[in-house]
Amino acid sequence: MTRSDVPAPPGNARDRWAWARSRVTPRQRRWLAWDGLLAVAAVLVETVVAVTAPPELTPPGWPVALSWTVACATPIVLRRVAPWPAVALAVLSFIISVLTGTEPVTVGVAFVALTYTTAALLPLRQAAFAAVLLWTPALVVALAEPAPDRLTEPSPAYVVFTQSLLALVCFFVGRTVHARRATIRALEERARVAEENQRSLADQAVADERRRIARELHDVVAHHVSVMGVLATGARRVLPRDPGATDGALGTIEDTSRTTLRELRRLLDVLRTDAEPAADLSPQPGLAGIEALVEQVKEAGLPVTLRVDGTPGPLDPGVALTIFRIVQEALTNTLKHAGAATAQVRLSFGVYWMIVEVSDTGRGPAPETGRLGHGLVGMRERMALYGGTLRTGPRPGGGYRVYAKMPMEQLGAPINEGAS
Repeated sequence: MTRSDVPAPPGNARDRWAWARSRVTPRQRRWLAWDGLLAVAAVLVETVVAVTAPPELTPPGWPVALSWTVACATPIVLRRVAPWPAVALAVLSFIISVLTGTEPVTVGVAFVALTYTTAALLPLRQAAFAAVLLWTPALVVALAEPAPDRLTEPSPAYVVFTQSLLALVCFFVGRTVHARRATIRALEERARVAEENQRSLADQAVADERRRIARELHDVVAHHVSVMGVLATGARRVLPRDPGATDGALGTIEDTSRTTLRELRRLLDVLRTDAEPAADLSPQPGLAGIEALVEQVKEAGLPVTLRVDGTPGPLDPGVALTIFRIVQEALTNTLKHAGAATAQVRLSFGVYWMIVEVSDTGRGPAPETGRLGHGLVGMRERMALYGGTLRTGPRPGGGYRVYAKMPMEQLGAPINEGAS
């Protein structure tokens, strides 16, 4: 934005004040409030000292000096909102105080506060320049002081040493805070980028899985289904005239449907488990295979119990395969990550919902991985295909749980009375 792009303040005094307030952010308002309290505290300390001091130590005209003290506290209020104007005001107030012979407490507080603030907020070179600009007049005045007449008074060299030490302490404390804030910002940015990358990887995994399913379904199944549709239309038209031709068409439809079913089974197998051979055309497991799966997992060393609530009834092959794959994936993850644990598989066929729940008492997946596995993506996609939902995560009291819920009307069978 160029200088000509910045809107000019209004001409009316009241409007200029409203315009100036609108340019201050809420964070800057909080800074002004807290720094204002610090300035008030410095002024109160000097007021208490002036009021409670003995009469012979009270400087003449201290009410006027108190007004000058309040004016010297202005850089403290502006130290974070406008650090460079605050530095200029602090140096100017110090010079005027030296010329008038007054030494307000707020000048010293302003020097200390501004040295720390500029070191904490500004880059290194600017912070060093601000510290030099602040403390050079004070050191010059200390060196110009004549040698003390009494031994109890500090020498100019001692004053220069103490002021230099105070400036260095304030500066390095500010730089330490600056480095810590930079480290925190870098860690927050790294965490934000990692979270975005994790979300992108999860979305990409879902999108890739869906594209693979759509591509394979189109290439493998669409052709056979189209052939069956054409043959069925032709058979219906020639049925009154040529029953023999109709019988041949129906036979072709029967063979094509079986081929399609085999290809669907192959597709589900290849997409989900790359280790299994693509040419394996054995019947896909369903609910009956869950018992064999549980026994197999028991033999692998994981104690598993199977509980079935309600009556399953006849199910579509795809639904039965989905139930089996969810149980299989959950038990496989338990074997990999749970350690010494026990597991339970629960199948509940209610009036409106079918529930698959696999829980264990183990330690669950390592939290530092932070990655969404392809197994979980596959299970969610299977449930979404039939209008269901899937929830995974730690369970109360320890262990891990996989919870899948599917509407009964999606099962391809009449609704049965059972456990809800």
